[in-house]
Order: sequence, then C-alpha cells, then structure tokens
Amino acid sequence: MIFWIGFFICSTAIVYSGTKLSKYGDIIAEKTGLGRTWIGVVMVASVTSLPELITGISAVTLSDAPNIAIGNILGACVLNLSMFVILDSFYKVPVSSKVHHGNILSAGFGLLLIGLTGISIFLGDSLIPLGWIGPYSLIIPLIYFIGIRLIYSYEKRQIAALIKEEAEELRYKEIPLKRAIFKYIINAIIVVIAATFLPEIGKGIAEKTGLGQTFVGVIFIAITTTLPEMVVSISAVKMGAVDLAVGNIFGSNMFNIFIISIDDLFFTKGAILSFVEPGHLVSVFFSMLMISIIIIGLTYRAERKRLFLSWDSVGIALSYIMNLLILYMLR
Repeated sequence: MIFWIGFFICSTAIVYSGTKLSKYGDIIAEKTGLGRTWIGVVMVASVTSLPELITGISAVTLSDAPNIAIGNILGACVLNLSMFVILDSFYKVPVSSKVHHGNILSAGFGLLLIGLTGISIFLGDSLIPLGWIGPYSLIIPLIYFIGIRLIYSYEKRQIAALIKEEAEELRYKEIPLKRAIFKYIINAIIVVIAATFLPEIGKGIAEKTGLGQTFVGVIFIAITTTLPEMVVSISAVKMGAVDLAVGNIFGSNMFNIFIISIDDLFFTKGAILSFVEPGHLVSVFFSMLMISIIIIGLTYRAERKRLFLSWDSVGIALSYIMNLLILYMLR
C-alpha cells in the first residue's frame, strides 16, 4: 500500500509542476524569438524529460535496476508518441495538417536514435565495451547534438514564419523574461525531486505485484515520468501553440535516448544495454512504427477526418494498444 501512496504523491507533484511548464515555455519562446518548435524540441523537452533522467540515474545507482531505467525510457518514448492521438482529438481537422514541417526533422532524428538503441539491445554482449560503457554511449550524444544543431539551422531559415509568429502571438508583454525563466526553473526542481523517488517505488510495485521490472518500468514508471510531457503538450495545444506541443514530444524522445548514454556512465557493472531483457525491443519496434506513421501523416497532411480521429491517429492508437498487449504477454 505504501508504494501506491508514494506513486500517487510523486504523480501529483509532477502533474502540478508540468502544468506550469507549457505557459512559461511559451513565454520564453515569445520573449527570445527562437520560435515554438525550437523551444519545444530543446528547452521544454529537456525539462519535461528530467524525470526520466533522474529516475534512470537513481535506478542504476541506488536500486541496481537497469530494466527499470531502460523500460522507463523506452516506455516513455512510446507513450509520448501516443499523445498525438490526444492532440488530434482537440481539432476538427487532422492535427498533422497544423504542424510545422520542421518537426519532421526532429521526428527523423528520433527514429534514428531509437533504431540505434534497438540494434544495441539486440547485439547485447557482442558489442565491445569502452571501459564499462557501450560504444553507443558515444554515438548517441553525437547524433543528438548534430540533430539539435540542424533543427536550429532549419528554424533560422524560417525567418518569415518567425516574424509572423512574433507579430501575431505577443500575449505576454506584461511578464518579464527573467520571471518566466525563474518560475520555469522552480517547477523543474519540483519535477526532479518527485522523480528521484520513483525507482524504489517502481521496484517495490514490481516485487509486490509480481509483474516484473520490465513491465512496471514500461507501464507504471513511464506513465508517471511522462506526465509532464502530457500535461505540457495538452496545455500548449489549448493555448494554440501546437508546434510547442509537437516539438516537445519529438524533442523529449530524442532527449530520452540521450539519457541512455548518461545512465550507462553511472551503471558501472558494464554496458547497460547488455544487462537488460530483450523484451525491451518490443517498445523499440513500436516506437519506430509510430514515428513512421506520424512522419507519413505530417508529409501527406490530410485535410479532413473521416472519424473523430484522423487515420494516422487511429494507426498510432492501435500500435500503442498492441505494444501494451505484447508486453503484458511477455511479462
């Protein structure tokens, strides 16, 4: 019972602070003129992914639970992508038709990073470690920072769109940039503190329920640590900042995979992906499937829905359900 109470308290704290992040992220995007896509991919995504970062480090250092750490990261990636279904439900037209094309770039880099992770899990002990870390822990950060740089360069070329955005969307004239940054940092700290306790709680739930660390990491812990992304994205869409919402989703997935290389540094027993169960490949495969569906949707840009959801959202929803069913069968 104590573990479920702790789970509820941590979840509540993360949701509360997550509701603040979209507002202050939007303010910072407006005040700096960097645009919502860039702010969403880099700053908002890195902050909303702090629970995955802290949870992963705590899992490998305090709990010796690499399956919790990796299950949390990959489960969060799948759950992030499933949020497209929720975002799509807010519009009468497909949400993919309202998203800036620049988000396809971050989606592609996310696909690349998740694919590299899947190959590394599949190869396992066949990979020669560099000291105690896997070679992927050097490649992943390189790809991540190249991706961030290319996205930034792409956004700079969209100067006309940025000028239009600034001209039409100046809604926070009365709020100074320093105040927005300060409040953003305070809420980020609350998220970090709440996330620190999640690994032990997840380990306890796994032991009490017998569901196993992989299933608990992918489902319960991933849902909790993904709450900031969920709350931020929904809040951003309600404010009309759809690119901030989508940029947050793709940026969070990129940052989540980057976290694997950080967890690997703290997991001194050896290359972390050599110590996890192959069942994590299920989340890898479905993440890649869902990103592919989203990229097709963003490229095709359907103009209307035949149901209350667009066709790509239906595909994403079905993929997520299949992912959960397979993970439950493999638990």
